[in-house]
Amino acid sequence: MQEISIQLTTTPKQKPLDESKLGFGNIFTDHMFLMNYKTGEGWINPRIVPYGPIALDPAAMCLHYGQEIFEGMKAYRADDGRILLFRPEENFKRMNDSNARLCIPPVDIDFCIHALSELVKIDQEWIPHMKDTSLYIRPFVFSIDPHLGVRAANEYIFAIILSPSGSYYAEGLKPVKIYVEHKYARSVKGGTGMAKAAGNYATSLIAQEEAHAQGYSQVLWLDGAQKKYVEEVGAMNIFFKIGDEIVTPELGGSILPGITRKSVLELLRSLGYNATERLLPMQEIVDAYNNGKLDEVFGTGTAAVISPVGVLKYDDLVMNINEGNIGPVSQMLYDKLTGIQWGREEDTFGWTREIK
Repeated sequence: MQEISIQLTTTPKQKPLDESKLGFGNIFTDHMFLMNYKTGEGWINPRIVPYGPIALDPAAMCLHYGQEIFEGMKAYRADDGRILLFRPEENFKRMNDSNARLCIPPVDIDFCIHALSELVKIDQEWIPHMKDTSLYIRPFVFSIDPHLGVRAANEYIFAIILSPSGSYYAEGLKPVKIYVEHKYARSVKGGTGMAKAAGNYATSLIAQEEAHAQGYSQVLWLDGAQKKYVEEVGAMNIFFKIGDEIVTPELGGSILPGITRKSVLELLRSLGYNATERLLPMQEIVDAYNNGKLDEVFGTGTAAVISPVGVLKYDDLVMNINEGNIGPVSQMLYDKLTGIQWGREEDTFGWTREIK
């Protein structure tokens, strides 16, 4: 395993004094991890350095052709002082899937977990202490060749930055309003929907703006080819409880394989629920609602963990789910997952990894 060089900051930043006002993605710790890739040399020069700007040539290929992918995970401070990661190997496996789709060289998963652990240990005092707060972790890779011309790059930077973040639900676990988008397409099979690529999020912004203008907080995407089948929400996967079935759209190349999604399916099945993955027509959701069988809708993702849906709008139909309240399955999943993540509940799955 390569040795990581460490340069500690000589000008540490003031840590947040009021953890109730952390927000999300606004504050960054003292240090970051960097590593370079050069064709013929591989991944080289792993280092932890003071957080700061990264110099790029104006012709850096990431700025012109969008060869960039990223991940999102968290470090949690347990009540007993332990620092826990949640399934980091799954994030770095997915990073390599994203890398492969965008012709970026793979990273070594074990080394990435080691590098991340070293970085978190150095900046561990930045992990907030308030209940349900965490240290958000953003690994990302981007091309840096100074070259104009469409090809896979020969040089890359892999970076990890850290951001102390408040509870996603500062005012409690409240259901969100979601708008079903059927004019624009986020992705199609064979595209980059299964990758956590920056461009996927850029193309989703126009629908997000239109949803906000109508008073909805998020967008539910349908398949790009037929605008018939449910796929995912802009920043999370989606589940529906229809009678005794809890169903989420199957992965087929156009949907991001969420780590929280995977964990929810495994947890539900371990508890005896009928949790399925299949093609899910939007019309089936409408019919279930009209027949009184759409009991709960919820999203899953790293930031929110479980995000209950209170309103779902499709064309002119506004579906009010569970009278705008969080459902019992959504609440149970949130309690169990966050209990495992923060070390408040026994981890019988072996999902958490302690940083020592």
